[in-house]
Amino acid sequence: MSDGQGKLHGRVAFVTGASRGIGAGIAVAFAEEGADVAFTYRSRDDKARAVAAAIERFGCQALPIKADASSEDDTRRAVEQAVERFGHINILVNNAGAIGEEISVKDMSVAEWDRLIGTDLRGVFLTTHFVLPHMVTEPVGKIINIGSELALKGRANYGHYCAAKGGIIGFTYALAHEVAPGICANVLAPGPIETDMILADMAPEWIEKEKEIPARRLGTVSEMAATAVLLASDAGNFFIGQVVSPNGGAVFH
Repeated sequence: MSDGQGKLHGRVAFVTGASRGIGAGIAVAFAEEGADVAFTYRSRDDKARAVAAAIERFGCQALPIKADASSEDDTRRAVEQAVERFGHINILVNNAGAIGEEISVKDMSVAEWDRLIGTDLRGVFLTTHFVLPHMVTEPVGKIINIGSELALKGRANYGHYCAAKGGIIGFTYALAHEVAPGICANVLAPGPIETDMILADMAPEWIEKEKEIPARRLGTVSEMAATAVLLASDAGNFFIGQVVSPNGGAVFH
C-alpha cells in the first residue's frame, strides 16, 4: 500500500522460492501491506520479473535474486545483496522447496534423498543462518518456515519430503527458543493447495483425491498468503514456536 497504512509498512521481507505458487503469493501480499521484498528464485526469470512487477505496483521495492536455496554460496550472496539494497531484514519466509519423486524408501536413491533434503531442509538452515545477523528486533522480527501438513501425518512414497518438513518443525522449535522474544519463529504448514505446480504436474484423479477432506476443496494461495501476513504483522507477535496449519481439515493438530 502506497498510502502508508499497510500492516507491514516500512518493513523489509526476504522470501525464498518466490517466483511462483505460495512464495509468489506471500511476496505480493507483503507488498500489498507495504513491505519491500527481496526474493529468490531458481530458474524462471520471466516468472520472477512478473512477481517483481506485481510488488512494484503497490509502490514497494522488489529485488529478485537468482539463487539455489541448497547452495551455501548462493544463499550467502543472496542475503548480502538484500542487505546491501535495504540495510536490514524484518521478515524472513523460508519457502523454497521441492516435493521430490514419488518413490518408496526401499527404492529411493541416496541422490534423490540428498537432493530433496538439501533444498527443503538444508536451505531453511542456510537462509536463516545468513539472515539472522541482519534481522532487526524492533519491531519484532519474524521468521516463517513453510512446512506441510504431511509432516504431521506422513504419506507413503514421500518419506524424504515428510522427513524434510518434519525437520523444519523441529528446527523451528529450537530456533524459537534461541531468538525470542525479539524474533518470533513459526511454521506455516499448508494442506493441499491449488498452485500452478499442482495443477500442471498432478493427474486430475490425484487432485480429486486431495479434495476428500472436510473442506471438500483445495486451499488457495491467497489463503496461505493471508496467514503469512498475520504471522508477519504485529497481530502475530504472540505466535512463537507454533505450527499454523491451514489445511481444510486434512489433518487435525
